[in-house]
Amino acid sequence: MASRCAFALRAATRVRPVARSVAGSSRWLATAAPAESSSAPLPSDPRLVKIVDDISGLTLLQAADLVTLLKSRLNIQEIAMPSAAPAPVAAAAEAPVEEKPKEKTVFNVKLESFDAAAKPKIIREVKAMIPNLTLIDAKKFVESLPKVLKENVAKEDAEKLKKAFTDLGGVVVLE
Repeated sequence: MASRCAFALRAATRVRPVARSVAGSSRWLATAAPAESSSAPLPSDPRLVKIVDDISGLTLLQAADLVTLLKSRLNIQEIAMPSAAPAPVAAAAEAPVEEKPKEKTVFNVKLESFDAAAKPKIIREVKAMIPNLTLIDAKKFVESLPKVLKENVAKEDAEKLKKAFTDLGGVVVLE
């Protein structure tokens, strides 16, 4: 609506040249409309005619100020006009380059299961790995598998933990 208002104000402030006929022809200037063939009906309200006359007498700066004042008074917000989409780049037409998936560097070490014979060794290793864990808590931890042993571990450390638990008889998954 704001753009239509601005357009109407710009159109109203344009100076209209006087229609002139070219020596014997009935050609009119492109910007001038003949008074007789006007398709838009003239407003019958004299107040509207006066407003149009007043607006058409304004300078360009005054018309811009009028538009700003009307927008603030009527609480009209600016609406961005959609721009044309950029033309596709020639490189996009070529075959897309295969992107290698980024290699994961941070892992969660999850203990899935273990051999029944290796249970005491797994409990001792869990107790040694997790600080402030009692032997009873370590036993409960191991018996409630699958559980995450450590979160956000670097790749090398995660591989070391996996190897240590695998050597003891546990099944470890890196997530």
